[in-house]
Amino acid sequence: MRRHGDSYWNLHRAVVEDHETLDRSTIRHWLLGTKVPRSVASFQLLGRIERRYRLPEGYFKAKLPHPARSAYGHILDDIGPAERRRLAWHLPDDFNSRSAIEQEEILEWVRRVIITGSTDYRRFQAAAMKHRYAIRFPGVAYGRTDMADHDDSDDFHTGESVGMSFPDPDLFSGVIDAPPSLAMEMADLIRFKTSTLTAFGLQRQGVWGEETASQKIEHLGLMFGALAAHPRGPVQGHGVPFQLLSFGMLVFPSVWDWYVQWRERRRGFYTVWEVDMLRISLALTRKDTGWLRQHPNLMTKLRPVPGLISQIDIDRAKADWDEACDVYFKHATFRVKEIQRVARVHRDPFEPIMPVLESESPVGAYRKITEEILRLMPDERLYRRATAEAVRSFLMLRLGLHLGLRQKNLRQLMICAPGHLPRSERQLADMKRGEIRWSVRDSGWEVLIPSVAFKNASSSFFGSKPFRLILPNLGELYEHIDAYVGRHRGILLADAVDPGTFFVKTVKVTSRDAAYDQTSFYEAWRLIIQRYGIYNPYTRRGAIPGLLPHGPHNVRDVLATHILKQTGSYEQASYAIQDTPDMVAKHYGRFLPQDKAALAARILNQVWEAA
Repeated sequence: MRRHGDSYWNLHRAVVEDHETLDRSTIRHWLLGTKVPRSVASFQLLGRIERRYRLPEGYFKAKLPHPARSAYGHILDDIGPAERRRLAWHLPDDFNSRSAIEQEEILEWVRRVIITGSTDYRRFQAAAMKHRYAIRFPGVAYGRTDMADHDDSDDFHTGESVGMSFPDPDLFSGVIDAPPSLAMEMADLIRFKTSTLTAFGLQRQGVWGEETASQKIEHLGLMFGALAAHPRGPVQGHGVPFQLLSFGMLVFPSVWDWYVQWRERRRGFYTVWEVDMLRISLALTRKDTGWLRQHPNLMTKLRPVPGLISQIDIDRAKADWDEACDVYFKHATFRVKEIQRVARVHRDPFEPIMPVLESESPVGAYRKITEEILRLMPDERLYRRATAEAVRSFLMLRLGLHLGLRQKNLRQLMICAPGHLPRSERQLADMKRGEIRWSVRDSGWEVLIPSVAFKNASSSFFGSKPFRLILPNLGELYEHIDAYVGRHRGILLADAVDPGTFFVKTVKVTSRDAAYDQTSFYEAWRLIIQRYGIYNPYTRRGAIPGLLPHGPHNVRDVLATHILKQTGSYEQASYAIQDTPDMVAKHYGRFLPQDKAALAARILNQVWEAA
């Protein structure tokens, strides 16, 4: 406007037609940055301004923090607000002007490819999540077993078998709090497996860390939830009366056989999940060190459940608890071998990133996502929080590609700003976390992580030595780290308590906790891939055609596969992800026969090129 000598009053008169009611103050608000275009009419007006000033089509729209989000929120009235927000980013700017058939086609593609991910496993998972089932243990967690108050008058019952009536299946949400007795048993198990020292008179083999304890709580909660679910409801559980649920039930082969077969019927085949669950039961009943074996008092809570546990079974267990554990241990040992023989891989972990792994340079292909983030970066002067979120997304992927860390180590990485005293290695070892800090000696950003912070701390890769790496000052990395630490991180935190981690969530009125947990960090990464990674033919945004939503763990597959394609060495690939060659060969590298043949041919062809 300054260049053309226009005032907002003159501009309004030039681009707004007589029959239109758009107020001239709208343009003034756009100038001040106090409002942004949201309606179709506003975007049409922007197009006229672009033509008046001979600017490229979409020039102004590209400067919005979320270019596609604003134009059509009112069109998706029949969709809930949460899904509307998810969809809006992925819809083209001309969505309103398209036919109903085209709009439906676009929505179906976005839901199937970007939101859900069109793999068989994802479709099964999406269908299964509609009918949830679990017993929740809200007062039990790693390092904390304070029990929430329970009111017995509101206890949940689900059993015709002992004279009780089932609730209406529609009233059974499938995710309910554990009854007090079961919750106390779970708390005792977690205390046994996580405390520094065992209680007097007890023995154990191995200790659970935080992630392992959380996983076992979740998996056992799913088992009890399936046992309690209504047999005629969508979950088709067994209908065990809610108050009869007890860890003492887990000593009976019939209980475990029902559960693993129920999972097989639900999915259609056995997987390593069932093997892992049976291994939990083996640990619980192992001689001398099994928690279940060392708690014969659990037999007092046992009651018959028709079709599952008989009174004769209970009497035998009460007569000789050790014998009952021995019988189960032998049974489960054989079951593990039987299921291992027929278990199938229920999902291909490489499937979402196959377009990346199949390229000549997997890291180069994945890097395109970071370039797309920079391309769509909003104007920081007008959209400070949106810019901060984009820089955080850029750094998540860049640090993931440079460090090859597991999700836990990356999200728990602490920050020491320049000019502050970094934590000592001993402090970090006590915290079991790493730190990113400015190294004066090396004039670069350094990442230091003690070996005890890693899942595979005892691996030969570490040799009890810490992981240390100076990040390369390439591709604007230092520029964005400096901006993130200096400005953007504080904008994301607002006035919330600083958790001290490098990556922090966007603090909102409804969410004051700035620390990422396992779920929220996975969802943050997945959102980055949905917005910037998956190429959308309707909006022409996104870096990689055929990519599907995935989490941070897949970046380790990218790194390992890249090095395998370049060198053919599993050992060198293992260096990139702090693991062993055997683990790379089993779980990470997608080193296909054609890749091996191409690598060999490249070496052999040098003979002919030299001639």
